[in-house]
Amino acid sequence: MKSIVQRLREEKNLTQTELAEKSGLSLRTIQRIEAGNVPKGFTLKTLANTFETEPENLLPKKENLNLDRAKLINFSSLLGLIIPFGGVIFPLILTYKTEDPKNRAFGKSIVSVQIIISAVLVLSQIASPFVQKGLSLHFPLFLVPLIFIICVKLMVVIFNGISLNNKNDLHKSLKINFL
Repeated sequence: MKSIVQRLREEKNLTQTELAEKSGLSLRTIQRIEAGNVPKGFTLKTLANTFETEPENLLPKKENLNLDRAKLINFSSLLGLIIPFGGVIFPLILTYKTEDPKNRAFGKSIVSVQIIISAVLVLSQIASPFVQKGLSLHFPLFLVPLIFIICVKLMVVIFNGISLNNKNDLHKSLKINFL
C-alpha cells in the first residue's frame, strides 16, 4: 500500500530525490516516510507546503472500527441468564454469521469466556448436592455458586461492553481460544 506522500509525489511526477531537493528534506527522510513513518512537526509542514496542501491531508486516516456486531455478541451472552447455555449458543451463532474478521475475533473471545463460565456453573451445580450432604447443610447450597456465576457473567458483559465502547477492545482476552 502506497503512503500518501508517495502517491502525491508520483502524481506530480517527481522522484524521491527531486522531492527531497524541492522540499529541502533529506532523501533518507523521504524514504522513511514512504516506507510508513508518519511525518511530524517541521517535516509535516514542509511536505504540506511542497505539495500545496494542508498538513492533516498527509496523515493517514484513523481506521474507523465498527464494533456494533461485537457489542451485540457480547450483549447476547446475557441470554445465558434465561436460557441454559444461551450465553454460548447465541453468541456463537452471531460470531459465525459475522463477516468482519475483527468482530469475529472478538466474538470468538467472548464465546470462549462464556464456555468457561458455563463449564464452571455446570460443575458447581453437579457438586453442590454432594457438598451439601457432606457438610449436613439445611439450606440449598446450589444457590451460592449459581448467584456467584450470574454476578460474574454480568460483570464480564458489563466490563467488555464498556471496554468496547471506550477502547475498541475487550476488557480481558483469553490466551486460549476454544473455537
